[in-house]
Amino acid sequence: MGAVQRPYRVVVAKPGLDGHDRGAKVIARALRDAGFEVVYTGLHQTPEQVVHAVIQEDADAVGLSILSGSHLTLVPRIIEQLAEAGRADVLVMVGGIIPEADIPVLKERGVAAVFTPGAPLESIGSWLESALDAREAELAG
Repeated sequence: MGAVQRPYRVVVAKPGLDGHDRGAKVIARALRDAGFEVVYTGLHQTPEQVVHAVIQEDADAVGLSILSGSHLTLVPRIIEQLAEAGRADVLVMVGGIIPEADIPVLKERGVAAVFTPGAPLESIGSWLESALDAREAELAG
């Protein structure tokens, strides 16, 4: 993974009632080490709090870490609220315990990528860099 073209800003959030944030912290650190500006929101965030953080930080992407099984409820709410706030451009990625059958459902609802346990950290950063570079090129031209 190379250095990002510009310092993309990523909000890493733990929506819902999950009490475990080790994975989110590992991802946040890996993205930071790859050159991203990372804002970690902490545990127990409501969809409204996540969207507020994305807007306040003028984030390019949001990474949602969910282990509780509430991904089909929380993620669509966050995507809808981002659109309502005029930030449908924010790339949404989800990580955590996501059943294989739910991945296409999340993607149909606007999730750009889903990373399950064991995904190599470098692949997450590489994917995000490429996706944001492609979005920037598309917006520029």
